[in-house]
Amino acid sequence: MTERSVDLAYPFIGRWLVQNSPADRVPSHGTTLFATSYAIDFVPVDAAGRTARFTTASLLRPEPPEHFPGFGRPILAPAGGRVIAVHDDEPDHRAHRGFPSVGYALAQRRRIAEGWVALAGNHVLLETGGVVVALCHLQRGSIDVRAGDIVRAGVPLARCGNSGNSTEPHLHVQAISTADVARAEAVPITLQGGLPRNGTVVDV
Repeated sequence: MTERSVDLAYPFIGRWLVQNSPADRVPSHGTTLFATSYAIDFVPVDAAGRTARFTTASLLRPEPPEHFPGFGRPILAPAGGRVIAVHDDEPDHRAHRGFPSVGYALAQRRRIAEGWVALAGNHVLLETGGVVVALCHLQRGSIDVRAGDIVRAGVPLARCGNSGNSTEPHLHVQAISTADVARAEAVPITLQGGLPRNGTVVDV
């Protein structure tokens, strides 16, 4: 395991709910596959700290991602650096909560077998200080940068989406040792010098 770590700025503004935080457990997502040991997820929420209202329809069938308060929120560069890869072709699928989430979970093995892109969906890889930061599940067609671009921390990169292995619109952030994700080591991250715990709502 690499001994490197990287401190990042929060890659968004507004209120976001923390899930799958490495402050609570490592590996944070229950697996070391694709160097996700220290990955963290952020779910955009409204002013009351809630995601989309859960209704009978939510229980019974998938929901359009547009029903969620954070779908399309700007995603910002968490550090200055060089964009080394982008992928922007995956559709934003419907959200899966309630009973539909069971069927979605059963397809997890297939998505893993298809590889990194099937899991990450639309994403940006940003190299900063010798570490690669991945920002995943972005909205299709929203990425505003290209490989080779040099960006400053805080500049808009894309928008929050529901592509890849995502049950509702959210942002997945992880740091890795190399852009070759299949061979990369997980790199620990902090955010503004700390690491929020699961269930925390960060307001940036």
